[in-house]
Amino acid sequence: MTEPRLQMMEAIARKQIVEADYNGQRIRLAPHLLFERHGDLFVSALNLGKTWRSDEEPRLGQFKLAGLGNPALLDEPFETLPTFAPQPPRETDTLLLAV
Repeated sequence: MTEPRLQMMEAIARKQIVEADYNGQRIRLAPHLLFERHGDLFVSALNLGKTWRSDEEPRLGQFKLAGLGNPALLDEPFETLPTFAPQPPRETDTLLLAV
């Protein structure tokens, strides 16, 4: 399966890590939610390589699916963030799939 949308859907359904090119870097994501905004697909995911301040709780970032190059579904599970609520970031976004 090579279509990014289907890979992301499988990663969310199976709670598996995805690796992808983003802004010139290879990143690892724990995708929690797939949504549509103004006709474009986005994923809410935890960037596993991001360094958080000690007083800062990890949170999901929004990544435009078209901006994630060469995605690869890894055989590595992830745990859902304890604070995760399966709702799209904005009221006008359309939820497609969540863990």
